[in-house]
Amino acid sequence: QVQLVESGGGLVQAGGSLRLSCAASVGTFSEYGMAWFRQPPGKEREFVAAIAWSGDTATYYADSVKGRFTISRDNAKKTMFLQMNSLKPEDTALYFCAAVAKSFYSFGHYYTTRGPYDSWGQGTQVTVSS
Repeated sequence: QVQLVESGGGLVQAGGSLRLSCAASVGTFSEYGMAWFRQPPGKEREFVAAIAWSGDTATYYADSVKGRFTISRDNAKKTMFLQMNSLKPEDTALYFCAAVAKSFYSFGHYYTTRGPYDSWGQGTQVTVSS
């Protein structure tokens, strides 16, 4: 498994921006698909965004964050990012990063679900005030 540590959460006003980071302790970070999930207060954990492993350029976003959030990764620094702009109160949640090892199959829509991810961070809190 991969050790994952999120950072960058905080309190921000609606319309503001935050950049989350997820640092991974693993030998070949580029060989992992990565994703962000979030868990709003009193709700189930939900998909936010995902980015494929090396050799695959796929990225996915939840409809609720398309056009506002951008997922990226720096394989040399073994870090994934989530740039969050135009934040809304409904974005308030505990944000988790997750990792899954590269498979023989393409990084398809299956990777927008929790199922394939077997490494998770502890989460970083994002609170958006109105």
